[in-house]
Amino acid sequence: MNLHIKLFIKKITCIGLLMLCMLQIQAQTSKTKVDSLQDVRVGFSSLFKITSTGNKEKPFNFQLNPKAISFIQSYMDKQGAELTKMKTWAKPYFNLYDEILTANGVPVELKYLSVIESHLSSNLVSWAGAVGPWQLMPDEAAQLGLKTTPIDERTDYRKSTIAAATLLKELYAQFGDWLLVVAAYNGGAGRLKQAIQKKGTKDFWQLQYELPLETRNHVKKFIATHYVMEENARAFELTPSTDAKNKKGTSVLLQTDLKEVTISGRFRIAVIAAYLDIVEKELSALNPKFDQVVATGKSYTLKLPKDKLEKFEARKNDILQASLQSLYNIKEY
Repeated sequence: MNLHIKLFIKKITCIGLLMLCMLQIQAQTSKTKVDSLQDVRVGFSSLFKITSTGNKEKPFNFQLNPKAISFIQSYMDKQGAELTKMKTWAKPYFNLYDEILTANGVPVELKYLSVIESHLSSNLVSWAGAVGPWQLMPDEAAQLGLKTTPIDERTDYRKSTIAAATLLKELYAQFGDWLLVVAAYNGGAGRLKQAIQKKGTKDFWQLQYELPLETRNHVKKFIATHYVMEENARAFELTPSTDAKNKKGTSVLLQTDLKEVTISGRFRIAVIAAYLDIVEKELSALNPKFDQVVATGKSYTLKLPKDKLEKFEARKNDILQASLQSLYNIKEY
């Protein structure tokens, strides 16, 4: 066979093998991105539920946890305009955060933790001594390899973000849920572990009232900031899903099998409704002026469907505790 023909065939073969390798790499990269996305969303299981659509263009649906809706609405009213402006001027910071967080296996959504920590300010110093865009304490900085003298590296965006990414990964290894990571980042891993042990759950919504007010607010601000800043998140409707509505069942106003229980103490109708999966407005209509009456120290004859009454009795102490704490939480976002 002519030498030129042999060389030509060899060249074509090499090009073919190269193209095949590139296609395999591209397919693997695409699969990795999808798998990574799924892993990240699973890590945010307390915030939204992931379901497969079978559609290549939009492979997943993300259903927002109905319990987050009211916080998002309230926070958007107060901070929405400012956060929307930040989406433009903060792009260089977010690009840096995305690069570092991705390289360290942390969801890029965690960049919004820096927003609520410092509003992306590098020179912010808290009353407790936390410094920089990620508000790292001196002991944390030392453990994460950051120097605080003569120049405080906590104010360096790149170095502090690398340190924060390391800390976030360590917290996720402990708790397995990114909302809990946000809670631990603010309130401490020890306090969060105690709350989990006491409530026997890692669901933020069930253990939130075991956490300090500042920590609860921190998580809710993160949720709301995530919603405002993320185009994907904004695709969620700010209304409970059909499944969530159906879960509550028939309106309590239409149920005939109602039972009564006389209670005293600073219960709140909103907390009772949340614990019992009842629409608050309907429960209020069934029990008019509930909050006003119990606020005076008087007892109240509460009306509930039979199955809800059983649940109320079983969780009565938890509901009372949550109600008491919520009295100091009315201004929460």
